[in-house]
Amino acid sequence: MQQLELIRALPKAELHVHIEGTFEPELMFAIAQRNQIEIPYKSIDEVKQAYNFHNLQSFLDIYYAGAQVLIHEQDFYDLAWAYFEKCALDRVVHTEMFFDPQTHTDRGVAFETVINGLTRACDDAKQQLNISSHLIMCFLRHLSEAAAFDTLAQALPYKDQIIAIGLDSSELGHPPEKFERVFAKAAEAGFLLVAHAGEEGPADYVWQALDLLKVNRIDHGVRSEEDPALLQRLKAEQMPLTVCPLSNLKLCVVDQMQQHNIQRLLQQGLCVTVNSDDPAYFGGYMNDNFIAITEALDLTDTALKQLAINSFNASFISTADKQKWIAEIESI
Repeated sequence: MQQLELIRALPKAELHVHIEGTFEPELMFAIAQRNQIEIPYKSIDEVKQAYNFHNLQSFLDIYYAGAQVLIHEQDFYDLAWAYFEKCALDRVVHTEMFFDPQTHTDRGVAFETVINGLTRACDDAKQQLNISSHLIMCFLRHLSEAAAFDTLAQALPYKDQIIAIGLDSSELGHPPEKFERVFAKAAEAGFLLVAHAGEEGPADYVWQALDLLKVNRIDHGVRSEEDPALLQRLKAEQMPLTVCPLSNLKLCVVDQMQQHNIQRLLQQGLCVTVNSDDPAYFGGYMNDNFIAITEALDLTDTALKQLAINSFNASFISTADKQKWIAEIESI
């Protein structure tokens, strides 16, 4: 089997994708027109041009601007459904999606509107596409601890629709320790925990996420390689890293894909996974990320299968479901 065929055939779980980051220019333009919202672009091509940026903050600026057009439950449904259709094309059979309620509630959109639209799409994806999913609610780390506590309170009535709490947005200057108390409260409420750490921020942020936030997974984590003791711990605990290669390239975490450390981390026995992060902005969904690292790093078939296996081992699905998908991967 050719490697491209293998990538397409492998069942995969996506564990690091921001649903607001799947907002393709065509859909953004269509929803803006439907909701009669002015955006500073005259055409889809102008929106696409705006998707060119040079660092995390310039990306976040357009990311939050695009989210302004999302107002109604149907908007959030349409956003998620478009992503699920991409999953079907890439053989992503399970996804655990981040959503940022503060991006929407801070401009007057009800929490209920956001979660009901997303949940309805998740239910339809299971029925129509046979894709399972979980929702992970993230706090925006550039906002205050008090704002995070308020968002957690808003989430509690919808606890059965949210599997985990996460932490995203601008990493530099906003260490995990800022949210230690609110993560402890989320754990008390029974949520699983994840956090972005070690992308733009240093390896120390990964230590903080592990020791202070007590996370079940590290999102990104590629800068863990700067600390040998941290690498040993991640390996010993099989702490998953949800790595996003095309995102790392686009945001200049690496200058070229040949420099990416995902292969080294995999060879050292860490539980690294491949994910798309904000695929509408970073130029690729799941299979695009697999193809990019395969071409740049000359990955073997065994490595590709291990990355797919890791995605299920790192997921929040049942042991039986993990075993089912891993058995299929091993049979390919």
